[in-house]
Parts: sequence; C-alpha cells; structure tokens
Amino acid sequence: MEIYLIRHTSVDVPQGYTYGQTDVPLRPTFEEEAAIVKENLKIHVFDKVYTSPLSRCVRLATFCGYPEAERIDDLKEINFGEWEMKSWDDLAEDPRSKAWFDDWVNIAAPQGESMNDLYHRVATFLEKLKASNLQKVCLFAHGGVLTCARIYAGHYAIKDAFNHMPPYGAIIQITLRNS
Repeated sequence: MEIYLIRHTSVDVPQGYTYGQTDVPLRPTFEEEAAIVKENLKIHVFDKVYTSPLSRCVRLATFCGYPEAERIDDLKEINFGEWEMKSWDDLAEDPRSKAWFDDWVNIAAPQGESMNDLYHRVATFLEKLKASNLQKVCLFAHGGVLTCARIYAGHYAIKDAFNHMPPYGAIIQITLRNS
C-alpha cells in the first residue's frame, strides 16, 4: 500500500509555542503554499483520502480537491493538554516540565499525550489501513503524525522523531504491506 502523507501549510502562531490540538489559523500565504501541494498531487489518483479534523488540515485537503476527505481523530496532532498554546520558555518554568523534557517519548504533558501515545494512536490507524483493500491513500495531517507514520514504516526510531519533523506542505510517500 502506498500512503502519501501531507503536512498542513504554515500556521499563524508565534515561533516557539506549542499548539498541538489547538485549532490554530494558517498564515496569509496559505493559498500560495497550498497551490504547490495541489500541483504536486495532481498526478495521483487515491483510493481514499483522510484528514485530521483540525481546520488547518481540512482546509488544505479541500483546497487540493478533496472536500469529502474522511475526518479521522487519530490523525490529530499530539495533545499538549495544559501546555497547549504555551511558549517553550513558559514550559521551562513549569516544575512538571523537567520530567517531560528528560523523557518526552514516555512522559505525557499534563492532561495530554506522550510521543508514545501519539505513535500508538497513529499505528492503530495504520494497522486498520493495512487490513483494508486500499492500494493508494492520502493523509492530510500534522508533523507529529507524519513523523509517527514514518517511524511505523521503519524509517527511524521514535527517539529521533524531532530530528525528522517534515516542513509545512511536505508530501512524503511511504509503503506498507497490506495485512
């Protein structure tokens, strides 16, 4: 099965803030960025298209010609819980953050998720896809979701996730064997 992973375009959030599952706006350059993604997707025909239900992904999927893309909660970005929309500088002052910064793979943000939690959510969705008869699918999602899909595909280890964050508007193809 071929899976095309598309990261949403750039967000209108100050640099250095956690925004995970917060439904944030896109930059005014959305149409220019989205036009590049759309152009790069036009040669593909997908059996099925899925999207995170967050507006930054739905908007890109719609712009690219997939307004009926199935919205899947498992494709949402990592949940930073109480730390949503906080700056990394503010988090450094939170006494609970030391444990997270020391082991973000296994330690969840307060009322949120760890990287392992996100990975298992994405892997569960990918297992369902593998069990289907679909051959070529497209996922409009987030940097963390794309990274977890690539970990699932064996591209690198989870501890290296932050070293492989795809840029906004990235299109990454992975191949998985159907179950």
